[in-house]
Amino acid sequence: MESRLTELEIKVAFQEDLLDTLNEIVTRQQQQIELLQKQFQALYQQVQSGASAGGAGADADPRHEIPPHY
Repeated sequence: MESRLTELEIKVAFQEDLLDTLNEIVTRQQQQIELLQKQFQALYQQVQSGASAGGAGADADPRHEIPPHY
């Protein structure tokens, strides 16, 4: 009976360690997602402000641009 209890305690200890590790990973991933969202938003605003200000290439269609080697 005592060996079964010890075995269960060991399993619980491993599961607690795994849970802590997974929580750390999820936290890091959430931070990365938030950073990527901020970067995407900044890039989107930059593109929008360039398009609305008539910036270089704002109305250019890439299909009609001639590559530089021609």
